[in-house]
Amino acid sequence: MANSLVTGGAGFIGAHVVRELLRMGHNVVVLDDLSGGDRDNLPSNINFIQGSITDHLLVNALFEEYKFEYVYHLAAYAAEGLSHFIKRFNYMNNLIGSVNLINASVKGKVKCFVFTSSIAVYGALQPPVTEEMTPVPEDSYGIAKLAVEQELRVTHEMFGLNYVIFRPHNVYGEYQNIGDKYRNVVGIFMNQIMQGKPLSIFGDGEQTRAFSYIGDVAPYIANCISNTEAYNQVFNIGADQYYTINELAKTVFKAMGKETNIRHLPSRNEVIHAYSDHSKAEKIFGINEKISLETGVGLMADWAMKKGIQKSQKFNKIEITEKIPSFWLEDV
Repeated sequence: MANSLVTGGAGFIGAHVVRELLRMGHNVVVLDDLSGGDRDNLPSNINFIQGSITDHLLVNALFEEYKFEYVYHLAAYAAEGLSHFIKRFNYMNNLIGSVNLINASVKGKVKCFVFTSSIAVYGALQPPVTEEMTPVPEDSYGIAKLAVEQELRVTHEMFGLNYVIFRPHNVYGEYQNIGDKYRNVVGIFMNQIMQGKPLSIFGDGEQTRAFSYIGDVAPYIANCISNTEAYNQVFNIGADQYYTINELAKTVFKAMGKETNIRHLPSRNEVIHAYSDHSKAEKIFGINEKISLETGVGLMADWAMKKGIQKSQKFNKIEITEKIPSFWLEDV
């Protein structure tokens, strides 16, 4: 039975990866500081440690105790737009914390380090973006993710640590934190609808994204370690069909069985069109079919309505307020 560490395992994608690993027969240890995740997302009998990847002493102690063979690093504060205004927080959590794990993995002779990066590394490159393109991130979050990717590359070259990097995008589904108003637009919309509030859309809503259902992402992240052909490579993963934010809003209205007004906020600094090519992942992992937006949103809506309204928390660690969207400073 393999010993596997999942960082951010109480979060959205992490909770699904944990369940898949348990089905695969792994002995799973979850490390999560619960800043964005929920302990209730996990089975009650899971080996759970509440703590931060920024605590290198804790990280080192866990590696020493459990002798991990595989590391699934999903812990991150994944708010691209907000990352401009929380640079120190972003790099400490998304870069320095990752380095702590990489150091411990080298010393612990980990067999494979699986890392969830992001489409944010590509920036405003012409879509559909491919793994062969040279990334040009446009926000601090994307810069941090790209830095970790490069660190894994040089660590493999120097020390032989194998890795698999995934660049998912706009993932949605059950266990998502719908109370977070800074990220995850599908969850934001559902929470607003349940509260009878207008949907908040930045700009004219004609930005395009390919929204990826969690069931088309998490199983491949979990199972990649058994495919050595994937080792030391980078993969885009997620949905192929892109939609405007306005089209997404209509889909969510239909799934929730209720409509509210739309509140168009001033445009923010963001990539307008972002979606990926997935032919590489489809070939290596044998991905044939993917869940449609309507079906996936319907599944998430059923879960969200059972879960109920989630109170939004105001992020209290803003470092720069200049040019920040006023909506993000409003009391919630």
